[in-house]
Amino acid sequence: MSPTHDTQPTSPSGRRVAFLGATRGMGRALARVLAEQGDRLVLLGRDEESLERSARDLEIRSGLPKSDVGTAFCDLADDESFAPALQAATDHLGGLDVVVVTAGVFFPQEQVEEDVGRARQVMDLDFTKTVLFCEEARKRLLDSQGGTLCVFSSVAGDRGRHSVGIYGAAKAGLSRYLEALDHGYRRRGLVTIDVRPGFVHTSMTAGLKPPPFAGRPEQVALQVAKAIRRGTPKIYVPSAWRWVMTVVRNLPRMAMRRLSF
Repeated sequence: MSPTHDTQPTSPSGRRVAFLGATRGMGRALARVLAEQGDRLVLLGRDEESLERSARDLEIRSGLPKSDVGTAFCDLADDESFAPALQAATDHLGGLDVVVVTAGVFFPQEQVEEDVGRARQVMDLDFTKTVLFCEEARKRLLDSQGGTLCVFSSVAGDRGRHSVGIYGAAKAGLSRYLEALDHGYRRRGLVTIDVRPGFVHTSMTAGLKPPPFAGRPEQVALQVAKAIRRGTPKIYVPSAWRWVMTVVRNLPRMAMRRLSF
């Protein structure tokens, strides 16, 4: 998939967006950018207080009238909550043009190796449940003659690395799924965007040693918002990670065994 040439026409402002994961980190930064650009949002999540606080923040930033940013309960761990949440977003907005998924979970490799419960949680939420949510979104967008599905995976899925073995496996599976959607449904109007963040300063990476090219959520948000407008099927954020991972993907196996990266 080309990150620069296989694109769709840009969408007008005022798109109708359902957003799972908008209350923190990169998701919060992206939601702010979309709201400031004039998009209408419904925030999906399980923490009602955080959802309301984020919704009011977006209304202030965008100049939207009070209660124009909607909220709906959606727990990534509970696939039975997916359809009602997306239906609530559809009802509030009068349809859906874009579905964004930034929600997920991360634990350091040593923790998932020592705790099978955490390993199961990473695989379940970051792959199985995310795919099931995307399947519900896919059906609804296609029923409405198409739209954009923008999902955050990770550079951790580009190559098997011991430092992120379980997490990377889940994200690798997610990226392959998103690629399959792009191949199978773009001609029917479904634009699939696989966002692959590298190291970004968020609560998820707090306490980890950052590389020199670590990014900030605001930087990532601007790049992703641009990708949504263009329909870019795959994007590395910050952009330096595209070149970093090109090198990593081509390293011989013996070299990978020596790296702690």
